Amino acid sequence: MRVAVFADVHGNADALEAVLAEIDAAKPDLICNLGDVFSGPLDPAGVADILLARPDIQTVRGNHDRYLITKDRADLGLTDLVTYDALGAAVFDWIRVLPEQLILDDLFFCHATPQDDNTYWLETVTPEGQVAPRPMSDVVDWAQGIAQRVILCGHTHLPRLVHLPDGRMILNPGSVGCPAYDDDLPAPHVVENGTPHASWAMLDMADTPKVAFYRTPYDTTRMTQAALDYGRPAWATAVSTGWLHK
Repeated sequence: MRVAVFADVHGNADALEAVLAEIDAAKPDLICNLGDVFSGPLDPAGVADILLARPDIQTVRGNHDRYLITKDRADLGLTDLVTYDALGAAVFDWIRVLPEQLILDDLFFCHATPQDDNTYWLETVTPEGQVAPRPMSDVVDWAQGIAQRVILCGHTHLPRLVHLPDGRMILNPGSVGCPAYDDDLPAPHVVENGTPHASWAMLDMADTPKVAFYRTPYDTTRMTQAALDYGRPAWATAVSTGWLHK
């Protein structure tokens, strides 16, 4: 079985369209979307038009998807507020029925970790704001009780493949639509992929699972301008360059 995996679209309709064109051309047996679908000052409504027409894509809910349906509008951050106002009732209904976790055959997928949709699984942030690999003992602890050979997660926007000592593996395909961002928690830090290309992965569930990472180029002009129109120059730089600061 061949499985296409993507995550963290973050409202980037043009990146999603380019990735799905490559995925559809490859004709995988399954397509998995690991959440944080809409939240971005780009084109969340365009993302909704694409994904709500694709019931073949198996999707789990991300932390920003959750914010949209659990927080009052007045309590949303700037990016989520833009997203909230851009979406219609049908999209909120779609988000509400998304599972937090999903098991399909020998795959387990969630947005961040099984315990928390807002915690980095494969990385940690030091008090000084450095993003570093998380100790294997912690990674293994959070995988307890998962019997599937392959665990899929997103959230950090960093493409990674980690093999656990017992032979299972954890795959993060990276981010389709947001290659760079900053965050204040658990300490102020920056994540930058250094390329504007959209990230995703293809998994071949053979006797020994194989993973291929892809970086799909697309024209970033429209999404860059959308971020500028929303008054978000850092998003514009991230989308167009893969960095937060040129």
